[in-house]
Amino acid sequence: MAVRAAERPPLRIPPHNLDAEQSVLGAMLESKEAIANVVEVLQPNDFYKPSHSHVYEAILELYGAGQPVDAITVADELARRGQLEAIGGTPYIAGLLDAYPTASAAARYARIVEEHALLRRLIDAGNTVQEIGFSMPESVEEAVDRAEEVVYAVGDRRLRDDVQPIHKLLVENMEAIETLYDRGEHVTGLASGFPDLDEMTAGFQPSNLVIVAARPSMGKSALLSDFALHAAVGQSAPVVIFSLEMSRHEVVQRFLSSQAKVDSQRLRRGSLQEQDWTRLSAALGRLAEAPIFIDDSASVSLMEMRAKCRRLKAKTGLGLVLVDYLQLMQSTRRSENRQQEVADISRELKILARELEVPVLCASQLNRGVEYRADKRPLLADLRESGCLAGETLVTLGDGRTVPIASLVGEKPAVATLAEGRMGVGVTSKAWLTGRKPVFRLTTSGGCSLRATSNHPFYGPEGWRALGDLHPGHRIARSEAEWDVVTSIEPEGIDDVYDITVPDTHNFVANGLVVHNSIEQDSDLVMFLYRDEVYNPDTEQKGEADLIVAKHRNGPTGVVKLAFMNQYTRFASFARGHGF
Repeated sequence: MAVRAAERPPLRIPPHNLDAEQSVLGAMLESKEAIANVVEVLQPNDFYKPSHSHVYEAILELYGAGQPVDAITVADELARRGQLEAIGGTPYIAGLLDAYPTASAAARYARIVEEHALLRRLIDAGNTVQEIGFSMPESVEEAVDRAEEVVYAVGDRRLRDDVQPIHKLLVENMEAIETLYDRGEHVTGLASGFPDLDEMTAGFQPSNLVIVAARPSMGKSALLSDFALHAAVGQSAPVVIFSLEMSRHEVVQRFLSSQAKVDSQRLRRGSLQEQDWTRLSAALGRLAEAPIFIDDSASVSLMEMRAKCRRLKAKTGLGLVLVDYLQLMQSTRRSENRQQEVADISRELKILARELEVPVLCASQLNRGVEYRADKRPLLADLRESGCLAGETLVTLGDGRTVPIASLVGEKPAVATLAEGRMGVGVTSKAWLTGRKPVFRLTTSGGCSLRATSNHPFYGPEGWRALGDLHPGHRIARSEAEWDVVTSIEPEGIDDVYDITVPDTHNFVANGLVVHNSIEQDSDLVMFLYRDEVYNPDTEQKGEADLIVAKHRNGPTGVVKLAFMNQYTRFASFARGHGF
């Protein structure tokens, strides 16, 4: 049955305000000051009426070229573009001068235009989200992430343009330098709470990914808690903590012990002394006012994490993201092995930091290679999950020659690599000595033999498998793109070992076998936490910790001495003996 006219839904016109649009343009035709105020707020597509967008673009063109902006010059510019008659000719331009009440209110008119434009974008976003839902996507989780990204972009539309002329960037940098000089402070980012560390890093910088790595029992979670408390309590910066290992109650209990300086064991058992209650009461008040948010979902994905951070930033603002810890995270992408998956997660965390424009701090577990060295202070190589090869291992270069991997340190040669089932050539980005580690000799029926650490992956029919997971009879690839068979794997002591990185294919040919490469970290700052007393109970360095800044993309590296107060599960500046 036909729907009667009275039953049809009314035609819905998108939100707009033509009076405000005309007032903005009229003010800009009259005053350079009005132009300067408006260009900070509006973009050409913010105008509902297309002719108004054309006039705005003409004004911007003249203003940007340093030419006079008035009814005559704008009409001439529109005529040059072939748009003058379409907007109503010279009379329409002249009429805009009569449309505005006062040039001093141009910024307010611009805000009205902007608000209506945002509402129209919100409507468009809703339509896009609806289409995503009706498309029946294969991955619902990815569809939700895409939908949230669309909505998030509505409120975040005024982010800086990706392409900027250098003269503008130079001016902005000089202004920032002058501001810092006037302030007389060296911390340009979020202060860590440890002056010696801030002296080295200038604070945790926006858009940076910071890795805090250590072996178990060193206290990396406690250190992240110290960073969180100083940011939220000391600087009122909103902090979100994704605790994949500890429950939210355990995290809060650690905060209480640290802030109140009450023994964590007494707090956990409830065997408190009278003075403890006074300290706890004071700490409770400070923490209650702190903008700290805790998520203890044990299986939070990167998509969920990104969505939660977006919502929090839109609702309360966001100053710092903490993740504890990297190896407990799961990627939604399919990866050829765990090493690649961790690398993907690291890359996504870096993208998250850039998107949110806040520092992201992530704890990471070091591999066991540390345990086999006399000096157990961590190295960058200990952060990677890939294995390493003995120095005499022959790497096949792109031209067919073979050279020992040890001779490639500091070089970036082209090497033979397996890509899509065929041998090809890839370019390395780094080759380096990773330290001294236990090695095992792998021998195949085809006559191949090499020495590698137990966690170095080899390619087989089921994908990449670490040497420690291989046994006689397993098949692995050879450089001729055919299968060979493992005949033996025998320990051969401890030796210097090396690795290289091939960014595109993540593999190379070593002694005739296809082996995985080490994957670069996407972090801007890597810090290792080391306490000698964990390995040497009788050490003279009891209660001391070394915070080793091993990688700093924009500054120096070095060691920061900290004091570890085990009873409060917290760290403090070593020289000062106190924290916040």
